[in-house]
Amino acid sequence: MSARVAARIAWGLAGLSLMLLVSGQALGLSVTSRDAGGGIIVEGVIVALVVVFSVVGTLIVSRHPRNPIGWIFCGVAVATGLATLAGGYAEYWFVGSGGSKWLGETAAWYASYSWIPFVLVPATFVLLLFPDGRLLSRRWRVVAWCAGLGIASLVLTSALAEGPLDDFPQVINPYGVIGRPALEPFEALSALLLLVGIAGSALSLILRFRRAGREQRQQIKWLAMAGAVSGVTVVVGTASYEFLSDSLVNAAIMLSVLGLPLAAGVAILRYRLYDIDVVINRTLVYGALTASLAATYLGSVLLLQLALSGLTEDSGLAVAASTLAVAALFRPARRRIQAAVDRRFYRRKYDAALTLEGFGARLRDEVDLDALGSELSGVVAQTMQPASISLWLRDPKARPS
Repeated sequence: MSARVAARIAWGLAGLSLMLLVSGQALGLSVTSRDAGGGIIVEGVIVALVVVFSVVGTLIVSRHPRNPIGWIFCGVAVATGLATLAGGYAEYWFVGSGGSKWLGETAAWYASYSWIPFVLVPATFVLLLFPDGRLLSRRWRVVAWCAGLGIASLVLTSALAEGPLDDFPQVINPYGVIGRPALEPFEALSALLLLVGIAGSALSLILRFRRAGREQRQQIKWLAMAGAVSGVTVVVGTASYEFLSDSLVNAAIMLSVLGLPLAAGVAILRYRLYDIDVVINRTLVYGALTASLAATYLGSVLLLQLALSGLTEDSGLAVAASTLAVAALFRPARRRIQAAVDRRFYRRKYDAALTLEGFGARLRDEVDLDALGSELSGVVAQTMQPASISLWLRDPKARPS
């Protein structure tokens, strides 16, 4: 598969995941059965999961289509968006707003267990494959098999158990064919396999870090920290369902998983992991610029409407003034955001630009040729860091032969 085709598929998956997310959120907002506390927190984390996994996964696939980490991130985003749509449709059907009974029960069934793959797959396989998409050695295939079988077994035992659904206890599992007592041995086996998979994945990343060179250590250390937090949170959270609120545990687990793509993004930005700094730089700059200008536009429209309410009821004047203000702010806001991004994530480039700017300012006032040559050599050494520097100046008295 060519890089162009892979990039188009990745962007298509990102668009699909966002469309599923928006559709699910719209269905959920149309009903009033949601928990105003923990439910809002969980939904906010879900939105963040879809956006972050989509962006990071698409950027990686666009540059390295054969690296499975990017595809894992894209798949997690789609699975999360589909889970949001299923949960929203189930709530919409359950309150009696319409829809098919079979589809509503199926959506509730899927929404109850859809968290398993999109939480556990990143918590295991991303750690095993980061950063080059390959296992540390063939011996680590055992850990990969344990993780895969543990995830698949947990999905099957949860989805086929008789009785009420976990997230929708008012709905009896329409696909439950096995009693819970009969599934207990398989659940214990699933837990054991997952424990080996999660612990082995974290250990694999730690060993990779110890064997890596300086640059790869910088790439791995962020994900190693996020992976350790995610692994501990998943294990502790799963064991705490009987004692803590389900919403609180779900939010904690999903937040820990969210740290994995964020850590990968930090590695990409600060340590040139996949050599896509320019793409990410532009994404950060124009994403922040769009959000800032949109907030400014909406705020100015509301404020101007309140200020002009005594003069006119027409909002056209407020909209026109806000549009002109945003247009005037575009270039200075872009320069400030670009400088902030370069200063935070591209420090060497930022320092080099400041050095060159200062040299250009001093160049206008410098008349001593020797001093100018010495300062030029210092600037080149500081910005380019070459192995050696030689400066040749032509004698103005010399005649061409």
